[in-house]
Amino acid sequence: MRHKVDGKLFGRTANQRKALLKGIVSSLLEHQRIETTLIKAKEARKIAEKIITMGIKGDLHSKRLALSYIPNRTVIASLFKDIAPRFSGRNGGYLRIVRTRNRVNDGAPMAVLEFIDYEQVRKPKEEKKAKVETKPKEEKKEEAKK
Repeated sequence: MRHKVDGKLFGRTANQRKALLKGIVSSLLEHQRIETTLIKAKEARKIAEKIITMGIKGDLHSKRLALSYIPNRTVIASLFKDIAPRFSGRNGGYLRIVRTRNRVNDGAPMAVLEFIDYEQVRKPKEEKKAKVETKPKEEKKEEAKK
């Protein structure tokens, strides 16, 4: 029986599961938004929120703990410099999960995991230029040589 057993196994060994979640969280911190399966998003949110809380604390110990989980220094630097100050006045709930579609291949429910303050910057659609009618080029007829 699985009474009070927390976390999903994903049909993987412990090391594979840990590597999977590290990759998802690292990509989330790097790109601010990722699309994955719903269950993976729910599991990754638990870890990502703890790491963002470490970023808000901002002390050396928190930085080392975050680096022990995500060894990418550029991602952790952006976490402490850019991401954490945005959420300094907030006590948790930094991420949202938006269900999107079912994957075509196997029907797995997909979801987008993104920061609460993420706003997708969309380029405004360019208006289609009206086609200007051009006169067809007159073909030069070669005069027959006599």
